[in-house]
Amino acid sequence: QVQLVESGGGLVQAGDSLRLSCAASGRTLSGYAMGWFRQAPGKEREFVAAISWSGGSTYYADSVKGRFTISRDNAKNTVYLQMNSLKPEDTAVYYCATSYYGRLTLDLRDYAYWGQGTQVTVSS
Repeated sequence: QVQLVESGGGLVQAGDSLRLSCAASGRTLSGYAMGWFRQAPGKEREFVAAISWSGGSTYYADSVKGRFTISRDNAKNTVYLQMNSLKPEDTAVYYCATSYYGRLTLDLRDYAYWGQGTQVTVSS
């Protein structure tokens, strides 16, 4: 059974940085695209960033472009999200997910397995 476990969330001040990690077990991440999504209270889950199976292609939501960086270490079966210059509007539960495919995708429906989420709270 595939399990994704996110870690690294917390309470920070605006302008601070956090690094989220997503460790997988039960399935190798190599060969599959990975994504980070977030969900704020009262809002729908939204796309944040995605990375292709090789790490050669990445894509970001406009709201985080230039501040967040997604990366992966297939040898460690782990995906990361480096978040810099955090803003209060980044406050949400952050989820990692593994895609059905190797190609990069932004569509939630293309993601097969999801972690339980990690809370990120940014105070002003």
